Amino acid sequence: MRQIRAIINRNKLSEYIFSIVGLLSMLIGIVTLLALIFDLVSDGAPRLSWEFLTSFPSRRAANAGILSAWVGSLLVMLVTASVAIPIGIASGIYLEEYAQKNWLADLIEINVTNLAGVPSIIYGLLALGLFVYGFNLGPSVVTAGLTLALLVLPVVIVTTREALRAIPNSIREAAYATGASKWQMIWDHVLPYATGSILTGIIVALARAIGETAPLITIGALTFIAFLPESPIKGEFPFISLSWLLAPFTVIPIQMFDWVSRPQEAFQVNAAAAGIVLIAMTLAMNAVAIYLRYRLRKTIKW
Repeated sequence: MRQIRAIINRNKLSEYIFSIVGLLSMLIGIVTLLALIFDLVSDGAPRLSWEFLTSFPSRRAANAGILSAWVGSLLVMLVTASVAIPIGIASGIYLEEYAQKNWLADLIEINVTNLAGVPSIIYGLLALGLFVYGFNLGPSVVTAGLTLALLVLPVVIVTTREALRAIPNSIREAAYATGASKWQMIWDHVLPYATGSILTGIIVALARAIGETAPLITIGALTFIAFLPESPIKGEFPFISLSWLLAPFTVIPIQMFDWVSRPQEAFQVNAAAAGIVLIAMTLAMNAVAIYLRYRLRKTIKW
């Protein structure tokens, strides 16, 4: 009994030490992140204003704004989400529910997982050869959106597969028992339960995409642009225009890269203010997805 108690005490001590180490590791990460955000806000907050958000870039730091940059970021992310989310979810559903479990499926799974860790500059080089020169789309909004969609597509696929895999087989068997087809089982029973976890992967994927710079520079994104793409809504029939997809663009990370590369301190302040806007856009985008995930999970009853 003494030996058993000694072993139990050692295990409890080890568990306590591990808890302390884990807590300290988490605190180091959180404190570092908060320090960086505080430094960014303290530098850029004085520059934030309505004029800064509604002005085009300028060679004079006091007159420079990020209108074309944040509009370009929104348009690029719209294309990215429109392509990556449906294709990624559909691919994950097929690989998990329809594809035969053989060596080919294992090979595809390994490659998709590996693609999630490929450096972003490789996707930029691929897009340069495929979209810019192959399809003659040029350095446009649609090229940027497709490039970032390729970048985050593996993350969406892997997350979708893991979310579907976590659903108990009893849900599938119960659906089949009531006479549902395979697609009815997936659409009406499995997918609603997995949507919350899928949204988590989409949050991570889009948060990565909105901050990418290297692949967009590779395909020829502009660092200085003083105009906006044509509005997608027109005053005459058919009231919708897609010409903005082929318009030149810039995004907030590239605008920040251009400003921090300049020696003037005023441009460094502009870059910090743009960074605050980028963080706010990312948090707003994630907040919408988190809210949807919360509402969906409230309806789940196992």
